[in-house]
Amino acid sequence: MIKRKMKSMDGNNAAAHVSYAFSEVAAIYPITPSSPMADFVDQWSANGLKNIFGTQVKVVEMQSEAGAAGAVHGSLGAGALTTTYTASQGLLLMIPNMYKIAAEQLPSVFHVSARTISTHALNIFGDHSDVMACRQTGFAMLCEGNVQEVMDLAPVAHLAALTGKVPFINFFDGFRTSHEIQKIAVWDYADLKDMCDMKAVEEFRAHALNPDHPHMRGSHENGDIFFQHREACNKYYDELPAVVESYMDKINEKLGTDYKLFNYYGAADADRVIIAMGSICDVAEEVIDYLNANGEKVGLVKVRLFRPFAPEKLLEAIPATAKKVAVLDRTKEPGSQGEPLYQDVVTAVANAGLQGVTVIGGRYGLGSKDTPPSSVFAVYDELKKDQPKRFFTIGIVDDVTHLSLEEDKNCPNTAAKGTIECKFWGLGGDGTVGANKNSIKIIGDYTDKYVQAYFQYDSKKTGGVTISHLRFGDSPIKSPYYINKADFVACHTGNKPERTCLCSLR
Repeated sequence: MIKRKMKSMDGNNAAAHVSYAFSEVAAIYPITPSSPMADFVDQWSANGLKNIFGTQVKVVEMQSEAGAAGAVHGSLGAGALTTTYTASQGLLLMIPNMYKIAAEQLPSVFHVSARTISTHALNIFGDHSDVMACRQTGFAMLCEGNVQEVMDLAPVAHLAALTGKVPFINFFDGFRTSHEIQKIAVWDYADLKDMCDMKAVEEFRAHALNPDHPHMRGSHENGDIFFQHREACNKYYDELPAVVESYMDKINEKLGTDYKLFNYYGAADADRVIIAMGSICDVAEEVIDYLNANGEKVGLVKVRLFRPFAPEKLLEAIPATAKKVAVLDRTKEPGSQGEPLYQDVVTAVANAGLQGVTVIGGRYGLGSKDTPPSSVFAVYDELKKDQPKRFFTIGIVDDVTHLSLEEDKNCPNTAAKGTIECKFWGLGGDGTVGANKNSIKIIGDYTDKYVQAYFQYDSKKTGGVTISHLRFGDSPIKSPYYINKADFVACHTGNKPERTCLCSLR
């Protein structure tokens, strides 16, 4: 098992660290909250950092996300391993090129800090509505739930894309993971290179457009043969879950971890199980630890590989004792029979002929709505009922369609014992966030403490209210939700940080 250096960073930094290693070209266009990934890559390239192939990444900024996707497509066609970083409307502008990239079996990875798609209003914060709009493109989809997982599993997307000849969306929660600072173990590029299939790299380069050995690409087909050729890609998607699993196994061997396509956490004989992906999984783990320690039997299935969906692996992960299942989606698909992950789970259960299993579906966290432990407690309480709501929401009070579950705001504190929680109010541009980022990195990088920092921004940005949520302690911290019982509070007024009111709540 290798030993890695510990460093404090956010999810965007972790994704950029990995993607730089496997990329020769990055075609970029900034959009919140993915912009820091491209910024990191641009800085490292300018400073002469070498990837695992011994070259600097060539960074090209285009005039829109559509242009960036076109540049990615062209660069891949010319035989250069190419990456981009995007979210929300930016990702939607890339969809036409994504269909082509996937159909031409070009091994790209799009790193997406998943963000809300503008509907009745603009929202710059996080949910899964952007990546869910890309399910039909042919891109595989890999999801991480926290900063350490982004560092550990982002290589799987790059490695599996090369070997499996299918491009990937590698996604994680916008802001909640992309901008959350954690103390994590960082890959050395030598270890990443050791796992890379250089034969697959050479095959990809040999496939590049070249006038010395021309071949046809981007042709036109009529109805007599298009269907047949479209079906010809099936085997690559059928084989891809095994490819992803094989690279997860390589990472597990190096790190001593246990990453799977679907990871189970909780009681081996659980009667109630939640299925979810993204940062809510860490919240659920805290609640599971508390409930199981108090005599209940509950669990969680964490979805890693969302596309291609491997139903047999999902069913392996669910305990045979589980008779009530709640599927949580961080998106809304108006008019549907349920959100995407819910529909996949229902289909898997039905096709397997499982009897006596009730599956319900819930929405959470749209537009970065906070999902605290009280919301997860409410889901497990709903599953206790003889007839739980078939569809529900958590984290809000729905007094229109009455789908929301009632939550106990005085639920137990599930954070790791000994965790110190601090909350700082400030105004955008007054230095509060920057000072707190420096403070948490100093604590993380120069002490033995574990750290977590999350910054709650107002969409008005400069001049808007900011709230910094800082935690540190002697145990790993997996609390991706707002602090509501702080040990220390600071209120910064105006643009003069020296005028500070400090008060202790405990």
